[in-house]
Amino acid sequence: MMTTDNKKKRLFFMIGLESDWEQMIKKSTNINPEEIVFLHTEGPVVLHPFDDLMRDLIVTVYQQNIEEIVVVSTKDALTDTEDTLSKILDRKEFQDKTTTLDYLLTYCQPEFTNQNIKDWLIGSTSLNDSTQTIFNTIRHHPLLAPDVVVSELSIDSENEHIIEELSIF
Repeated sequence: MMTTDNKKKRLFFMIGLESDWEQMIKKSTNINPEEIVFLHTEGPVVLHPFDDLMRDLIVTVYQQNIEEIVVVSTKDALTDTEDTLSKILDRKEFQDKTTTLDYLLTYCQPEFTNQNIKDWLIGSTSLNDSTQTIFNTIRHHPLLAPDVVVSELSIDSENEHIIEELSIF
């Protein structure tokens, strides 16, 4: 597909840090690898419409002529986050700090959507809620062009295959 400025439209994937996902996506989508842009994140989490990740996403959309943003998710992403959270919060030296942070997040940051440090670190407790929040944040961002499609791709990381296929291009 060509645009009026002679640049090909591209596809933008927000994926986790697992390197094998990129190859799996390239093979299963049958899209020219030159038309795909990947952003690796610790889970596809957009916490705030004006955070650094969202800025990177918006800049990339315009610089790379992105036609569609695909948020890649896995069923086990929440379990991994909970395990990591336990490693952080169970450390004795952090217990006083987390109590202080919980107080500050609850009473001093009224625009902060989460009520405590655990909620902030883990994000949503369900994949559907998390994905819906990401979609809403990206899709309704005032600086994102309305013709950019936002969709999801689910991966079964245990069996290394795509659960839900995309209708791309």
